[in-house]
Amino acid sequence: MTRSEKRSKTVSARQDGDTIEILAPAHLSDEELQPIIAHLTGRIERRAQKEALDDANLHAIASELNHRYFQNTLHWASITWSMQQNKRFGSCTPIDRTIRISHRLAHMPRFVQEYVVMHELAHLLEANHGPRFWRIVEQYPLTERARGYLMAVGLEQLDDEA
Repeated sequence: MTRSEKRSKTVSARQDGDTIEILAPAHLSDEELQPIIAHLTGRIERRAQKEALDDANLHAIASELNHRYFQNTLHWASITWSMQQNKRFGSCTPIDRTIRISHRLAHMPRFVQEYVVMHELAHLLEANHGPRFWRIVEQYPLTERARGYLMAVGLEQLDDEA
């Protein structure tokens, strides 16, 4: 940590290799700095996690599912990993055709990722979770297995899914 008399209010952090450098005003105590440092290092760590995720992999999964189950008829503006989704596995905004997949799925088995992407692709055709929606999703043969996996790890909420 570098303390500076020239710095009057702001605390900043930057990563240099494996080290996070904190720049802080000299007058702030260690006790005052502790929550600020925790917040800033958390932000840097989340940014590094997001950069490690490959949106191209999600696009490849979506393209493969689009070909296999939708005869390449679906079109989306973007499909990206999201660090903001801690209660949902994915979300789709049909009006602007954007799909976001929770970073929590990045280390789960491929069939679980495929299921969640299939779920979100289905929202491009059907915005709700009605019978037609589930007929679309259940074209994916590992739907029940993936839902069971998500339930087993304690993530799936049956009432407010994906």
